[in-house]
Amino acid sequence: MPKSALVWFRRDLRCDDHAALYHALSRYQQVYCAFVFDTDILDALPSRQDRRVEFIHASVVALHESLQQLAAQHGAPGGGLIVRHGSAGASIVRLAQELGVQEVMTNRDYEPQARARDRSVAQALEKVGIAFSDYKDQVLLDRDEVLTQQGGPYSVFTPYKRAWLKRLDAFQLKPYNVARYASHLAIPSKEAPLPSLEDLGFVRSNLQDLPVLTGTEGAQQLLRDFVPRMAAYQQARDFPSRKGVSYLSVHLRFGTVSIRQLAALAAAQASQGCVGAQTWLSELAWRDFYFMILWHHPMVVNQSFKAAYDQVQWDEAPDLWSAWCEARTGYPLVDAAMRQLLHSGYMHNRLRMVVASFLTKDLGIDWRRGERFFAEHLIDYDLAANNGGWQWAASTGCDAQPWFRIFNPITQSERFDPEGKFIRRYLPELAHVPNAHIHFPAAMKPAALQACGLRLGVDYPFPVVDHAQARERTLKRFAILKAEPD
Repeated sequence: MPKSALVWFRRDLRCDDHAALYHALSRYQQVYCAFVFDTDILDALPSRQDRRVEFIHASVVALHESLQQLAAQHGAPGGGLIVRHGSAGASIVRLAQELGVQEVMTNRDYEPQARARDRSVAQALEKVGIAFSDYKDQVLLDRDEVLTQQGGPYSVFTPYKRAWLKRLDAFQLKPYNVARYASHLAIPSKEAPLPSLEDLGFVRSNLQDLPVLTGTEGAQQLLRDFVPRMAAYQQARDFPSRKGVSYLSVHLRFGTVSIRQLAALAAAQASQGCVGAQTWLSELAWRDFYFMILWHHPMVVNQSFKAAYDQVQWDEAPDLWSAWCEARTGYPLVDAAMRQLLHSGYMHNRLRMVVASFLTKDLGIDWRRGERFFAEHLIDYDLAANNGGWQWAASTGCDAQPWFRIFNPITQSERFDPEGKFIRRYLPELAHVPNAHIHFPAAMKPAALQACGLRLGVDYPFPVVDHAQARERTLKRFAILKAEPD
């Protein structure tokens, strides 16, 4: 009987440049591929209408077809994806035994719950004589690959990035040539059809009506669109009304695109002096940085990276919390950003910083509540990056925005949406407000309000807080800890 392995796909829904798949195909004569719709995760979701589940389902279907095509092109006897619906750990152990494989191979996950699951799977497999191995795939440099001269993990991004760039050589960017061994792909002949979204207990969202492209082909289409715009990335990325970013975050989240492919493209242009490419490469470094932080400091999921800041006395403020969640703060850029999130499951990165700062610094509400809200609504939600971003905004994390520097939601709006294009797109009730007042209608005189047909408190809310007063409260909130300025 030929030696065989099972590749367990998770957040790596592609068959090209795939570390675990390459290693399995190069070492074993028969390689099975599997994905589990994990009920441990799905059953905990608050709604049966979830854009992420829909994106994953569509991408799993595309992956199944890609594996079949890859197998057919190389004369393999099967190919395709074995799909299960159940507890992931138990399903994989059971499937590995049914197939009689010698090893289960997968790409490494860095989240604490996932690490615990993988340890449990490895132990269960060991008991039945099956090996378990994982590989670096969703980051460029992980765990202990970038350390300080003292041998510890970095806690400040800039020196980390310098060290990261020195380590980022051609070897790290080299793609895995999966096609070379694709003839080893296999699948049982009587495998059941892939489950539908409805079979999983979910219903369609508005995903199909949004400009969201799924699967590897969707990722490549977005990448082809972004490459000519990469040179302008540094100038355009902070303006939500401009097409300045790559829109690849959801594809990085679920691995429908290879991080090595993206970094290689950025590094090639950066080496030619392209500032936009250098900036985008730095964003990929930030991503690795937050994964490294999560790996070495898993407590950041529920605690401040800087332990002293766990003593900050946050407010409950249920009315303010509801206003933020429901886009009723009276600050147009904040409300437009929240409406974008609620409508599409996406929020522009600059706006993520603005709304996070507003929740923590203007409303005085715990960053953990905002982080959990993003976890429920963002289609590209990634624990490492979002935890890092929220702690940055709240000034509780590593390399955080100093607590005495507080975003002004009005000046942020004036700077990054100067003509109010983004605001008017998501707040049509402000369509006729002139540019001079679009960033803060509450400052308008009664005659000006009447002229543009806007009734404050009726058509659009009054501000829930005064920013200047909120700023003073925040300074006192942090200063009481007698913390040194960052």
